[in-house]
Amino acid sequence: MSYKSNILTVNKKIYHNYHIKNTYLAGIVLEGWEVKGIKYGKIQIVNSYAIIKKQEIFLLGMLVNNINHNQDIDPLRTRKLLLNKNEIKQIKKKVTEKKLSIVPIKLFINNRGYVKLEIGLGKGKKSYDKREDIKKRDIDRNLREGLKNI
Repeated sequence: MSYKSNILTVNKKIYHNYHIKNTYLAGIVLEGWEVKGIKYGKIQIVNSYAIIKKQEIFLLGMLVNNINHNQDIDPLRTRKLLLNKNEIKQIKKKVTEKKLSIVPIKLFINNRGYVKLEIGLGKGKKSYDKREDIKKRDIDRNLREGLKNI
């Protein structure tokens, strides 16, 4: 995709903690100070997640720090995600049937200048799954290093 150069933040631990099944692109309802803070990189999505209320999806726990410190605002406020009605129905169906979580993967600015969020539907990994992934990664790294030395 063409948005890779405009990535603002990535949830690096997402693939370590979840088996991601599907991904969706969503817009976010933001206030002016939030857009400014996001463009300056004052954002954190590591501990955030999304919930479905009625026929809408909301993002909780996304931290956007304020650049103007003279205002009294909530940096962790709940933000609405903008998705197509059919996408929301698909997500709601998959979340309820398969007991998946909605988690943010990356935040970026698209070509038109809008802030977009890539969300994923994932199932949490158990600790033994995480250990197996670490083992596989170490084995692959050792094999690559061994081939470079030959």
